[in-house]
Amino acid sequence: MQFSRTAALAASVCALAGAAHAETLNIQTSFNAGDFSTQYLTETWLPKISEMTEGRIEIVLTPSGSVVPSKETPEAVAAGVLDGDFTSVNYFSGLEPAYAIMGDLISGYDRPEQMLGFCKDGGGEAVMQKAANAVTDGEVQVVACGPYSKESLPARTPIRSFEDLAGKKIRSPEGLAAAVFEAAGASPVSIPFSEVYGALEKGIVDAADASAYVNNDATGMHDVAPYPLYPGIHSMPSMQFTINKERWESISAEDRTALRDWWYDAMYAMAAEVTRLDAELAARDDAGDKIEVIDWPQEDRDQLREVARKQWEAYAQKSELAQEALDANIAYMTEIGLFQN
Repeated sequence: MQFSRTAALAASVCALAGAAHAETLNIQTSFNAGDFSTQYLTETWLPKISEMTEGRIEIVLTPSGSVVPSKETPEAVAAGVLDGDFTSVNYFSGLEPAYAIMGDLISGYDRPEQMLGFCKDGGGEAVMQKAANAVTDGEVQVVACGPYSKESLPARTPIRSFEDLAGKKIRSPEGLAAAVFEAAGASPVSIPFSEVYGALEKGIVDAADASAYVNNDATGMHDVAPYPLYPGIHSMPSMQFTINKERWESISAEDRTALRDWWYDAMYAMAAEVTRLDAELAARDDAGDKIEVIDWPQEDRDQLREVARKQWEAYAQKSELAQEALDANIAYMTEIGLFQN
């Protein structure tokens, strides 16, 4: 009995010692506190990083803007104000044009898993690291990158084909997205996200670059835009996972691998979950009589992709790295069959 108590005490001391030596990485995200993504990662995936590193590393995720504005996270990570970030890359397009190509290749990939594959296995991480080096003097390590959802397009009037885009007023962020819509014959309108519902309700716009189907459903967007295009035809915003270079170098090679594997496992799983939820909601809505879910034929999607490609090429001229980013994307897209040789 005495031996059992001694062994139990020793095990407890070892466990406490291991916990005391766990490195905690404070990572700011570009998610809001109540977002599905925040809840899903916190509840399902944060415990797994401790398991994968045997308690050596823990991660704390904080919401958008909790320490610095999202567009300032590269500098904050470089300075050690943040240990790392988990942020939409689109915020950094003003720092280096390559981020616009890497952040959201409008009308490019059909599914999040394809773009995750580009980052993980197709050279995407290397391009993202070059962009990080360009804006932080090499003080930030890119661990992983990629999207977890493709946005639907809520519309108040039916847009059943590529030709139907002509003349439609579409709320869109400025930049590459607006250029693609305009080249397709639509009229992009720059409206803050907070005003999208009202703009659709009042007919100021016919459709809106908003969010994933599950999020648009939650905000009641389909009440005023009952003709959503799903699966979406345009936006698939990519995230990055970075860590301060000094912190990264203090982590063992084994745990570095675990961090990268953890992130990709989480993103693939979250992409699958969002796809499942989106599909369930779209099927529910399409079975009713208030919402018509529109799924473009593949030939129309391909037509929009070809139009978009000309806008990617024009944008890529803004910097050498932007051109490198586009070349890498197109090479991978050709490899997986989205473009023909």
